[in-house]
Order: sequence, then structure tokens, then C-alpha cells
Amino acid sequence: MRTTIAAVLAAVCGVGVAQEPAKPGLEHEWLKKHEGTWAATMKFGGMESKGTATYKMELGGLWLTSTFEGDMLGQKFSGRGMDTYDPAKKKFTSIWADSMNTGFVLMEGTYDKDKKTLTMTGTGPGPDGPATKFKSVAVYPDDDTETFSMYMGDTKEPSFVIEYKRKK
Repeated sequence: MRTTIAAVLAAVCGVGVAQEPAKPGLEHEWLKKHEGTWAATMKFGGMESKGTATYKMELGGLWLTSTFEGDMLGQKFSGRGMDTYDPAKKKFTSIWADSMNTGFVLMEGTYDKDKKTLTMTGTGPGPDGPATKFKSVAVYPDDDTETFSMYMGDTKEPSFVIEYKRKK
């Protein structure tokens, strides 16, 4: 961990002091709208489980961090995520890690304002270990509701669906 921090500092310092730091844009404002605590209902393999997700903008307003706590298949489950917008790629990017795996899922994608849908693709460890393709589709019908569907591999049907409702 210390080596990583030292490498990042060396890279940043090597760039020079004249470079402007990144600033939040309109896409980061959209991410900020998700801050708060959300009740989650996950549907997976004919079963249903409950959880809570908490979102907060951090790191200078550039990253939406998330914490998920709940149960899956009768076991405690927790996960952490970080989402941002990369103006160079013109894409949202996301990283996810959880208590069921030592690897992480890395994804990127675009938001369709007309459909209120964020679609992302990427790779990460599959249920059986080796890397697999992931695709997520998140639909936001209003500011207090999200339907998140995750597809793994080449499946046409989601592997699981999570319904989020903002807690008030």
C-alpha cells in the first residue's frame, strides 16, 4: 500500500506544478444526485434478499463512493464501489469489490439522458473464478428509484436485479 501511494505521488510530482487538478463537471453533478441511503431488494436465482446501499461524493467531488451491506444466499454480504466520469474517454467508469471475491470488477459506459439509463461493460472474476464479461444496465425512472440489472458472460437474461428505493 505504501509503495502504491509513493508511486502515485512520484507520478503526480513528475507532471509539474502547472497542471490543473481535475474539477467536477455536469456528469459528477449527476452522480452526486445519488448521495444518500437506499433500501435494496435483490432478486437472484428465484430468491430475494434485502440490503442497504449508502452513497457519498468524495475525493474532491470526483468520485461517488458506495457501501453495500446485506445478505446473499443466507450469508452476510458487503461491497464497496467507486464511480466517476472520465472526460478524456467521455465515459463513466466504475470499480466494484465485495466480500465474495478477492478480485474486482472494472467497467465503463455511457448514460442515455432520454432513456434515463446508464449502460456499462467490463470484466472481473466470474462465479467460478476466471475473468468474465460483465454488463450492467441501471434505469432511473425518478430521483428516488433505480433498477440495476447485471449480466455475466454472454447471457441474455440478467444474472441478478436490484431494486433501489431512496430512504427518506
